[in-house]
Amino acid sequence: MPYRDPETVELSASGLVAVGVQRGYDDRRGARNNPDAERHVAELLEGYRAAGLPVVHVRHETVEAGSPFHPNRPGVAFKPAATPADDEPVVTERGGGAFLGSDLESRLRTAGVERPVLVGFTTDRRVSTAARIASALGFDPYVVDDATVTFDRELDGTRYVAEQTHRVALAQLSGAAATVVEAATLLAALERRT
Repeated sequence: MPYRDPETVELSASGLVAVGVQRGYDDRRGARNNPDAERHVAELLEGYRAAGLPVVHVRHETVEAGSPFHPNRPGVAFKPAATPADDEPVVTERGGGAFLGSDLESRLRTAGVERPVLVGFTTDRRVSTAARIASALGFDPYVVDDATVTFDRELDGTRYVAEQTHRVALAQLSGAAATVVEAATLLAALERRT
């Protein structure tokens, strides 16, 4: 999968969107990929904050009483690596995608963001959906390969390992709905801005 060279990554009019980086994913059964994703999310948050670029957090909540993402459960809390700063907006997503039924689009447009940079959980579901909807709304989204995570999936008794599912999701987005980049590429581009 071709990645952008740090010299060609365009960060003007970009903003970091941290999707569902929440403790509820720690309760998941099954293997996950990208064990360093939270570290990359934290580095990108630090870089975006230092560059004075917008950051938005998306929190997933559900009304299902047994879900770790129910508002009364500890799993709805953000992971320590992605704790929002006091001045960073938090958008609540209740299913269907970060842009649906929320004010994420208006927040991004008000902040002048044309290029949302997506990180978080899960690559093949919430992040992919956010990228596709962002693209359909006229944004130019980036998805950060090593700052997104998914889990093993199963269908009809066949297990699909997390890394395979992750790669397929990124391949489907790349060149169609998003640009796939690595955290180091973005960090290098952010460093050049400061």
